[in-house]
Amino acid sequence: MIIKTLLAALAAASLIAPCAMASEKIEFWTFSMKPKFTPYFEALVRRYEAGNPDVKIEWVDFPWDVIQTKLVTRIVAGTPPALVNLNVPWADEYARDGLLTPVDLLLRESRANYLPGALADLTFQGKTYGFPMYSNVAVIAYNGAIFKAAGLERGPASLDEQLAFARQIAARTGKAGIAPALAKIDGLFMQQGLALIADGKAVFNSPRHVALVQKLADTYKAGGLLKEGLFAEDNFPAVIDAYKGGRLGMLLAPPTALKRIQADAADIYALTEVAPAPLGPTGIADGGWLIHFAIPRGVPVRLLPAVGKFARFLSNDDNQLAFAKQASVFPTSAKAAADPFFLAVPKHAGAAEKALAAGAASMAHARTLYVAGIPDYDELRRALVKAVEAGVTGKQNVQQALDRAALVWDRKLAVATQRAL
Repeated sequence: MIIKTLLAALAAASLIAPCAMASEKIEFWTFSMKPKFTPYFEALVRRYEAGNPDVKIEWVDFPWDVIQTKLVTRIVAGTPPALVNLNVPWADEYARDGLLTPVDLLLRESRANYLPGALADLTFQGKTYGFPMYSNVAVIAYNGAIFKAAGLERGPASLDEQLAFARQIAARTGKAGIAPALAKIDGLFMQQGLALIADGKAVFNSPRHVALVQKLADTYKAGGLLKEGLFAEDNFPAVIDAYKGGRLGMLLAPPTALKRIQADAADIYALTEVAPAPLGPTGIADGGWLIHFAIPRGVPVRLLPAVGKFARFLSNDDNQLAFAKQASVFPTSAKAAADPFFLAVPKHAGAAEKALAAGAASMAHARTLYVAGIPDYDELRRALVKAVEAGVTGKQNVQQALDRAALVWDRKLAVATQRAL
C-alpha cells in the first residue's frame, strides 16, 4: 500500500519521465550501511572496477526508513538505480506492483550457489526477483544452572518442549522459563504451519490455533513465561536483561546476543549452553530475515547483463563471507554458510562460538515469514495480538478472543476485496 500511495502521488505531481540512463554506470543502493561498512563497500567497488574498466560503479546508501520513498521516486521518474537492497516483504509488494525486474536469466549458473530457502524467499509467481545477500537465524541460549535446578539436561527440541520446560523451570525454581515475542504471534503461527487467512477470511480461530494459544496461556498461568514486555512490539531489551540477571531460563535470540551477554554478564555467560532453535512442523527455523539486491523496473535492457554480472559479484561466496564476518550475520551462499568460520567449534569454545555454529547449521532452514498483500496489515496484526494477550493472560476465553479478532479481520478483508474489484 505504501508503494501504491507513493506511485499515485508522484504521478499526480507529473514526475513521470522517460528513462534517462545512457552511460555504462551501475548505481547500486544499500540501506543503513554507512559509516560502519563504508570501507567494505568502497574496497569492493575498487576491486570490481579494476577488473571491469568499462564499468563505473556508484554506491549510494540511504537510511532504511527513507529508501522506499527514494526508490519509488526514481522508478517513476524513469531513472532507477541498477540494484537496490530490499527485504522480502518490500520485494514482494514491489514485484506485485510490477516495479521489479525478474532476474532468473541473470542468475545463470550462480543459482546453484545460493541456499534454496533464500531463492524461495525471492520467488513470486514463479519468477525470482533478487540476488540473496545475507540473513539471520535464532538459537536457544539456556542457563545451565537453572536447567540443572529444574532437572533438565538438554535444550528443547520443539515448541511444545519449550513450553513444557518453561513450566518445569517455574515449578522448580520460581523463575520464568522463556519469553516468546507474542507481538509477532502471526510469525509463530506460520512457523507452526498454521495459516492466518484462507479464501479471503481469517482462520486463526481454528481448533489448532486455539490449542496453541491455550498452551501459551497454561504456561503463563504456571509462571513459565516472562511477563515483562511479553506483548511489546520489541520485547528483546526486557528479555535479554532478564536473562543477564539470571531471572530467565531460556533466551531465543540471534547468535550475536551471546556476545552481549559475555560483555555484560560474565557470570551468566559462563553458565550458558546453546542449542539450535527448534524447527516448526514446516521445517522453518526461527529468526530468518533475508536481505538481497533487486533490479528495479526501468533499468535499460542493454545494461542488464552488466548489472547481473555485478550483482553476482556482490553476492558471490567470497564477498558474502567477508560481509557476514564483519556484520555478524549469516551468508546465503551455500559455500560461505558452510565455512569453518561459522561451523568449526574450538575445543574450549564458549557459548558465543557454539551459538555461531548452531545458527549456521540452521541456515538451510531459514525463511522470511510475513503476510503479503493485505492492506492495513499492521492494524489487523495489532487486533490479533490484543486477542492473544486477552486469552493468554486469562482475561478472556481463548476461543472467544480469537473469534472476536477474526470478525475484525473479516470485515477489513471484505472491504479490501471490494476495493480491489
